[in-house]
Amino acid sequence: MSNIIDKSEAIYALNPTVVTIRNDDAFDAQGNPVSYDEATVQAYIDAHSYIAKRQAEYPPMTDYLDGIAKGDQAQIAKYIADCQAVKAKYPKG
Repeated sequence: MSNIIDKSEAIYALNPTVVTIRNDDAFDAQGNPVSYDEATVQAYIDAHSYIAKRQAEYPPMTDYLDGIAKGDQAQIAKYIADCQAVKAKYPKG
C-alpha cells in the first residue's frame, strides 16, 4: 500500500458502512450503493497529504536505534532534530 492517501482510503475512512469500491462507486455489505460527498473526500485527502510527505523525508529509524545502542547522545539528538525539521516543513493540515 502506498503512503499517499488515495480516494478509496478516504472513502473507507469517511464512510464506515462502505465495504467495497468499484471504480468510483461505493457499496455496503449488502451490495447497496453508498453515496459520498466528493468535496469531503478531497478535503480528507488534502488534510492527510502531510503524512506521505513526512514519511518520504524522515531519516531512517535505524540511525536513532544505532545512536541508542552506542549511547551516542549527539547522534540521537541529530535524529530528533532532523525529524523536527521535517515536521516543520510539512505541518499537519
